[in-house]
Amino acid sequence: MQEPAFDADRMAALVALRIPELDDRLAFPPLHRSGPDGLLAVGGDLRPERLVAAYSQGIFPWPHDGLPLLWFSPDPRMVLDPRRLHVGRSLRARIQHAGFELRFDTAFRQVMEACASAPRPGQQGTWITPAMIEAYCALHARGLAHSAEAWRAGRLVGGLYGVSLGRAFFGESMFTRESDASKVAFVGLVQRLGASGFQLVDCQMHTPHLARFGAVLWSRVRYLEALRRALRQPTLRGRWLAQDDGLVAQPPAEAGRRSLAAAQGG
Repeated sequence: MQEPAFDADRMAALVALRIPELDDRLAFPPLHRSGPDGLLAVGGDLRPERLVAAYSQGIFPWPHDGLPLLWFSPDPRMVLDPRRLHVGRSLRARIQHAGFELRFDTAFRQVMEACASAPRPGQQGTWITPAMIEAYCALHARGLAHSAEAWRAGRLVGGLYGVSLGRAFFGESMFTRESDASKVAFVGLVQRLGASGFQLVDCQMHTPHLARFGAVLWSRVRYLEALRRALRQPTLRGRWLAQDDGLVAQPPAEAGRRSLAAAQGG
């Protein structure tokens, strides 16, 4: 989840080092060509086909103000095995007694907009641009992007969103309007991902917050091997619904299925 502050001047310098520029094709450069900050390529667009191709290869977009669209594949990478989720005693008590209602995929756009407007220490502005919101809402309509939401008294008070392919979940960002609300949404999601056979939660960048939940740094080699295994499993495609301890999917409309087939080359 792309929370750490970035150095815009350093990124501009990296872009100047002739980082490969994408064209209309969906091909990306080999991952070993990425720079020390994980920067792999610039340019391209955010159409669903490109996003699916990127995540399938361990690549994600991370816009920076004043620069072309940037694509990253960091090494090492922050990853959480859902089976190794750590929830501290105080947070467990908070989840049980705080009265939050956990929902999935009922307010995807609202979650993204809340993430975009949430203040980030050390950052000015947001990388979640209007174009990013529209692109991921399009993925959501195709049953590939999802939100986990904490509600109280009919009000959205915290949550997160990300992308799911195979049995991998790629976390993007989270927000909170009440103490621990985003943590409640995150824990509820990861617990259900684990119960549904998900093999990894890609947290992208290291933060102490994610480390407390059990996320650790993996080498790119280890990450890509795990990602390949996860992608061999069927995608839980559609609107997610909680059932028992896991998740089930309500399939998207026929139009969404046709678009997904095109995105995956089917």
